[in-house]
Amino acid sequence: MSTTSIIRSIRNIMRKDEGVDGDAQRISQMVWMLFMKIFADKEEEWKISRKEYKSPIPEKLKWQNWAADENGLTGDELISFINEELFPVLKTIDPTDTDQSVIIKSVFNDTYNYMKSGNLFRQVINEINKIDFSKNNKDRHVFNDIYETILRELQSAGSSGEYYTPRAVTQFMVDMINPQIGESILDPACGTGGFLTCSMVNLSKQKDFDETSVIVQNSIRGIEKKPLPHLLCTTNLILHGIEKPAITKGNLLSAKYDSWKNKDLVNIVLSNPPFGGQEEDGIEKNFPEEFRTKETADLFLALIIKILKKNGRAAVVLPDGSLFGEGVKTRIKEDLLTTCNLHTIVRLPSGVFNPYTGIKTNLLFFEKGKATKETWYYEMPYPNGIKNYSATRPIDISHFEEIKEWWFNRIENEYAWKVSSKEIKNRNFNLDIKNEISSEKEIAESTEELISILETSFQRSSIILTEIKKAFL
Repeated sequence: MSTTSIIRSIRNIMRKDEGVDGDAQRISQMVWMLFMKIFADKEEEWKISRKEYKSPIPEKLKWQNWAADENGLTGDELISFINEELFPVLKTIDPTDTDQSVIIKSVFNDTYNYMKSGNLFRQVINEINKIDFSKNNKDRHVFNDIYETILRELQSAGSSGEYYTPRAVTQFMVDMINPQIGESILDPACGTGGFLTCSMVNLSKQKDFDETSVIVQNSIRGIEKKPLPHLLCTTNLILHGIEKPAITKGNLLSAKYDSWKNKDLVNIVLSNPPFGGQEEDGIEKNFPEEFRTKETADLFLALIIKILKKNGRAAVVLPDGSLFGEGVKTRIKEDLLTTCNLHTIVRLPSGVFNPYTGIKTNLLFFEKGKATKETWYYEMPYPNGIKNYSATRPIDISHFEEIKEWWFNRIENEYAWKVSSKEIKNRNFNLDIKNEISSEKEIAESTEELISILETSFQRSSIILTEIKKAFL
C-alpha cells in the first residue's frame, strides 16, 4: 500500500470523527501524530549513532509503547490517555540544551487533540504505523509529497497562502544562491521549511558533507510564528537529518532593528516573506522611522538587508507592488541598492502561486557589501504549450533551465535586459522596468496587427460598397 494511499485512508477515517471540525483541525491532528511516529523512528537511529543519546519523552509516552501494537489501547481508554497523560506531560516538559526536549515542548505547546472517538483514533494510528520513516527507507523521502498535499488541501481552510512556495521556485533560488558547508542559512519567515530542507539537500551533494557534523547541524535556522507550519517545518527538517531543528517560534519583526549584533548576522537568507498582509500595531516601531510601515513584506526586506553579513547573499520573493511602490518602499529600495548589489531580478509569469494568490511575483537576488552598479532583469516566459500555471499544472524546475543557462553567460535579449543604478535612481528607485527590446517588439507586433485589421476592414468595406452599388444602380 502506497504512502499516499495511507494518507488518504487517514483523512477518510478522521472525517468520521465528530470532534474534528473542518480541514484545518484534521490536518493539524494528522501532522502531530505523524510527528510522533517520525520522532520515534529517528530516536531509534540516534540511539545507534549517539550512545549518549537520552530521550526526553518518558518511557510510557513513547510512540512504540502505546501506539505500535495494533491491538493496544483503544476506545475511551486511549482518548483518556491522550488527553490526560500524553498532552499534559509533553506540553510541560522541561526543556534543556542537551537533548530534543526543546523540540517536543515547542511542537506540543500549541498542538491539540481534536479526535473524540478512541476507536477511530486507533484506526488512524494503525495506518500511520504502516509508514517507515527510518533513514534507510524510501518512505522518509515521500514526506515532502505528503505535506505538500496537506498544504494544498489547507486552501479550503482559507489561510494557506503564506505556507507554501512552489518547490520549483524554492529549488531554483537555492540552486542560484548555492549554499556552502559552513555558511549560516536563515529563512526569517520559514513556513514549512521548503528553503531550509532544499538547502540541506544542496549541502548533502558537496564533497565534505557530514550530516552529523556540528557545522552542518548548526547552519540551518528559521523563524515561524504559526503553529502548524512550525510543526511541519520541524518535522521535515528532522527527516532531512537535522537532529535539533533551530526553528524559533515567533515573529522576527518583533525584535528591535538596532538590536542585531555582528554575531547574529548570517551568510545567506532565502525567503518568501508573507505579502499583502499587515503587521499588528506597534511592530513598525521596532524599525527606524524611515522604514516604518505595517506592510509585512516591506518590513522583512528591510530586516533581511540588515541581518546579512558583509558579502552575504540573499534570494527573496516579492510582489510587483514592492517594485513600483513609493514612500517607505522607495526608502527601503534605496537602502537596498546603496548597501547591496541587487544584481538580478527574475520576473515570474502570472499564476506561479495559484491557487493561493494571483499576484505577480519577482525573485530578487542580492549581495551585501557593495552598492549596485547595474541590475539584470529576466522576464520568465511560459514554456511551450502552457498559457497559465494552475494547481493542476504547476511550475516545474525544468521551466527554469533557460534562465540557468543565461545566468552564467548573460546577454541582453527579448527576455533579459540590464538597467544602470543611475537610471533606477532617476526613476526614484522604481524597479518596475520593462524590457525595451521586448517592448519595441510588442509595439511593432501591435502595429502590424492593427494594419492587418484595418486592411481587412477596408477590404470588407469595399466589398459591401460594391454590393450596395449593384443593388441600387
